Amino acid sequence: MRVIVLGGCGIQGKAALFDLSRNGGVSEVVSADIQPEVLKSLEYVNLKKVKAVRLDVKDRQALVRLMKEGFDVAIDLLPPQFVKPVAEAAIEAGVSLVNTNYGYDLLPLNEKAANSDVSIMPECGLDPGIDLVLYGYGLKHFDELHVLNSYCGGLPEKKACTNPLKYKISWSWDAVLRSQKRDAKFIKNGKVEAIPGEHQHDNEFIHQIDFPGLGQLEAFPNGNAVHFTDLLGVTRSIVETGRYSLRWPGWCGFWKPLKKFGFLADSPVPGLACEVSPHEFMVKHLEPQLQYLADEKDLAVMRNVFIGDKDGKKKKLILDLLIERDLKTGLLGMSLGVSYPACIIAEMIVNGTISKRGVLSPVKDIPTDLFIKGLRERGIAFRETTEQSE
Repeated sequence: MRVIVLGGCGIQGKAALFDLSRNGGVSEVVSADIQPEVLKSLEYVNLKKVKAVRLDVKDRQALVRLMKEGFDVAIDLLPPQFVKPVAEAAIEAGVSLVNTNYGYDLLPLNEKAANSDVSIMPECGLDPGIDLVLYGYGLKHFDELHVLNSYCGGLPEKKACTNPLKYKISWSWDAVLRSQKRDAKFIKNGKVEAIPGEHQHDNEFIHQIDFPGLGQLEAFPNGNAVHFTDLLGVTRSIVETGRYSLRWPGWCGFWKPLKKFGFLADSPVPGLACEVSPHEFMVKHLEPQLQYLADEKDLAVMRNVFIGDKDGKKKKLILDLLIERDLKTGLLGMSLGVSYPACIIAEMIVNGTISKRGVLSPVKDIPTDLFIKGLRERGIAFRETTEQSE
């Protein structure tokens, strides 16, 4: 199959090129990036299969023209602001698309995608992505589900916690900061709750979990959990559901006062020599200071918790996942966790395992067992813990 990877030379795209170039079913990979020269430095990529082209994805005509060049599928690993325009371009070009960001804005494109005979599969990274496929896997273990809580985050290993944030960059820093302003919607004690992004680091639902091998991690609400229980068709029976980001303890305490002072505001600060917002300043000022050294590992950490009834008994299922950086290639654990799912699902679309057209969802449109098998073949496996009581 011929695959085009948008953002192939970026932090996540490099892992996709690594995976696709080793896949015997892939004949050619085109890495479309604004900095294609980066490809030459990727020693772990089979350059006989991969070629780079320069593309500014903001040039809609150039994007559509490139996507029309006989590709079987496209993988979008660009930042979140490009999700909708890239999907629209894919529909126009008649090529199926996988991306790794939230796809709320893509739902209105369902009919156009179906009429163009393409599959648009958003939310196929780590979070969202692996977690959503595991929703479907976990649901099969219950007759009725009452609790569904999802936790995920990128962390430095402890020896790499060398700054006050105890954090280093494993994906777009701009996107990380934007996610710190995301609203949360969840269910607690059977009641739908909402937390505006401005209070993400200052609310009663912030708590800690104990993760095997790591210890205490800080969890804070981030994202619309009810949207996904609706897709699963289980919201009626749910008494508790939430989507939580994970960090080392202290993250919320760091951001709470800074957000109150407007350090993540998007409006330009008046009185400066040029127009710059606090958000833009935080991106440019902190990004160089939060980079991993060559011998430091990042950790992609995930936990999904299910509680419900099975055969008349109460049951609790916990699925834990930990992905570490590969120091041989330098590929980050987050990059592997984001890119591998996209590559697996792209292949499923091409070989017909996923044949449905339109805007799809990993919650209901991905065969869970085959997906999990694909992850295991790439060295990614989750730990399953079950507790049962009367």
